[in-house]
Amino acid sequence: MGTELGGEALAQDKFACPACGGDAHWNPARQALVCPFCGTSAPVAGDPTQLGAMEHDLVTALRGVPDEARGWQADKASVKCQSCQAISVLDRAHQAQRCDFCGSAQIVPYEQTKAAFRPESLLPFKVGEGQAREAIRAWYGKVWFAPNALKKRALTDTVHGIYLPYWTFDAKVDAQWRAEAGYHHYTTETGTNSAGETRTRRVQHTRWEAVQGRLSHFFDDDLVCASVGVNGDLLRGVEPFPTKQGLVPYDPKFVAGWVVERYQIDLIAAAQRAREAMEVKTRELCRAQVPGDTCRNLEVDARYSAQTFKHILVPAWLVTYQYGSKTYQVVQNGATGKIAGHYPKSWIKIMLAVLAGLAIVLFIVSIDGRA
Repeated sequence: MGTELGGEALAQDKFACPACGGDAHWNPARQALVCPFCGTSAPVAGDPTQLGAMEHDLVTALRGVPDEARGWQADKASVKCQSCQAISVLDRAHQAQRCDFCGSAQIVPYEQTKAAFRPESLLPFKVGEGQAREAIRAWYGKVWFAPNALKKRALTDTVHGIYLPYWTFDAKVDAQWRAEAGYHHYTTETGTNSAGETRTRRVQHTRWEAVQGRLSHFFDDDLVCASVGVNGDLLRGVEPFPTKQGLVPYDPKFVAGWVVERYQIDLIAAAQRAREAMEVKTRELCRAQVPGDTCRNLEVDARYSAQTFKHILVPAWLVTYQYGSKTYQVVQNGATGKIAGHYPKSWIKIMLAVLAGLAIVLFIVSIDGRA
């Protein structure tokens, strides 16, 4: 089966169990294709972690992604949620009843005008479903201000394993910078206040000096999330994903039986976001090179080269639930196990915490007053 971008492979509806012929799915706990009927496991041939992930020239790709680099190399169907706008890519035999991201039943078939750009590589799930349930349940038990009723509920019943789309970008930057470096020095001044009392004060002065320098830096796997189904703050809370060590070339075996979110931030928009972030970081790195105590009038002239990218999938466990009139999400990194989530707050617990804090402050003030 071809795994290189632009390679050819036969589309497969399923991956048959070698023992009973059932539809085998990727099992993160066993790191193999496992048949849910007879339990037979079939490891992916070879060691995909040793194959690496190919980088692609960004400038060439922005001129047009070739048709042979599109598609999932397997029979897939897409549905779009009318509520959160996430596009889920499913095995064609899978019948989605609700959106895996927000829980809405407002899902409709999605017909793509052009097949999606195929992922170059992915991070296979390392955290199994049982581990995810236990970890998320434990997380619920540690959130201080959550209502007691929330902690008693089995909110892990709706946990879903999902592959999320990301773009990664590499670039070499060579920059020249100019600035004025400020060097502080201090003098002591003596004066008289309105009451006729003599007072001294320390006065800061700054000497400015024109300086310049050069910077060379390599950005490696800068991530841009292309998901709209998961809250961006939560994703940043479970990052980083170990893309420098754990990526394997895309193979439809790894996504067999799993929901995949189709990217909705395309390559052009993602490249623009990556460049903006690189420019901010480049300026920070140049600022750090300026000598002295402070600086002003920093000017940076940056040139970017060796710009490459990958389209990858990363694993996540997602719980979406409704409490009262609001919907909340909890996300777990499917490779590292890190968890971030939103949850309702109990105003009673918050008020008690505030009152306890005020009581402590008043107690300390009263002791100081007696001393």
